[in-house]
Amino acid sequence: MRMIAPSILSADFSRLGDEIKAIDRAGADLIHIDVMDGHFVPNLTIGPGVVKALRPHSKLLFDVHLMISEPERYIDAFVEAGADILTVHQESGAHLHRLIQMIKAHNIKAGVSLNPATPAIMLEDIISEIDMVLVMTVNPGFGGQAMIPAALNKIARIRELAGEREKPLLIEVDGGIKAETIAIAEAAGADIFVAGSAVFSSDDYEANIQALKKAGA
Repeated sequence: MRMIAPSILSADFSRLGDEIKAIDRAGADLIHIDVMDGHFVPNLTIGPGVVKALRPHSKLLFDVHLMISEPERYIDAFVEAGADILTVHQESGAHLHRLIQMIKAHNIKAGVSLNPATPAIMLEDIISEIDMVLVMTVNPGFGGQAMIPAALNKIARIRELAGEREKPLLIEVDGGIKAETIAIAEAAGADIFVAGSAVFSSDDYEANIQALKKAGA
């Protein structure tokens, strides 16, 4: 099933609580929260305090994407703030297995994200330990970028690496997702689709989410 995860990076930050409620009512499947530190990526967004403040506004899963250096310093804080899925970047540090262990110790889902230039093979020794892979189809840091289609090619390889599992690996894709590109990403093998401007570009969030769910069907 095609799942839509609106990215609040494109929401109105002056009224984030209301925006969370609105996309929940509009049919979002998850809420994607981009955390950027101005170091790992060239932008600065929100911290665990904001996530905690938003948590009461929706019962949907909070899909928290840590685009930060030294994520081990903040895992506990984001879990305590209400993250249901916590995703770290393969490129963010030398001890990925330790990061995954830290996340899983909290009994929440653990994900790993790959930048466009990072090959799928980098997950070979960790893929059995994780619940989700987030494939970036833009270089992380800013919303509204055009998809890099070649970045989708690694999805089939990720599926191959995952092999047969009792609970299938989730593959999420983030970057340039809109009505014109979502079917391409789904055909490549993605399950969850992060969409920012495609959801928040007009006031009718329900129509925008439904357009993404039905595009190319």
